[in-house]
Amino acid sequence: MSDSLVLRASSVRFATPSTRILRLDLDGAVFKYLPGQAANLGLATSAERVPYSIASAPEEALRNGYLEFLIKIEPSGRWGHKFDGLGRGMRIGVQGPWGSFTFPNRPPEQHFLFIAGGTGIAPIRAMLHHMILTRQPGHPRLLFSARTPDEFAYLPELRRMARHGSLELALTATREVGPRWRGERGRIAASRLAQLVNHPETRCFVCGPSSLVNDVPVMLHALGIPRKLITLEEW
Repeated sequence: MSDSLVLRASSVRFATPSTRILRLDLDGAVFKYLPGQAANLGLATSAERVPYSIASAPEEALRNGYLEFLIKIEPSGRWGHKFDGLGRGMRIGVQGPWGSFTFPNRPPEQHFLFIAGGTGIAPIRAMLHHMILTRQPGHPRLLFSARTPDEFAYLPELRRMARHGSLELALTATREVGPRWRGERGRIAASRLAQLVNHPETRCFVCGPSSLVNDVPVMLHALGIPRKLITLEEW
């Protein structure tokens, strides 16, 4: 783990009604990490630090000079609700990186399936951008689950990636949807995963609520994916 840094919030943007995209200006500091890893964040005036996945790929951080995080602001018992008043210019303490939920260096597989639930899209976004920026060979698919249609963070960006052929994207909303919703409905089921797993050497990444992280690997293994090819984000 690197030394602790104090970085300035260069921007705070709306992502969904309950999340914001926070960018922290590196201001020339070096912060090396692997795509998918996390860092501990907290107000610089406090000793409290809570883990958040880094949503920007390492190549983006090097090129653009900032780290990006998806912050949940809805009060839920986690430290994230203390970001309710977060604004540009605030100083944030950063410790890290850490975590084994990472995209491997030059994996031999050509088929990739990413399964995200809610804010679990953050480290997966970093992995997808890493694949694009490093020209990683292969065919990535993303199955993204959220409670309602307005809770899909990074959706415009993901749709652009799909239009450009960089990603095959599927969305499913688990709760209320309106008449304009054109995505899928319901929790992720084995029947849906079976449509996305068309090769036994598919490398899979799963990140989201505990129910998703517990259930999806069992279904993937039943579909013939070896456990060694299933990477989980477990906090």
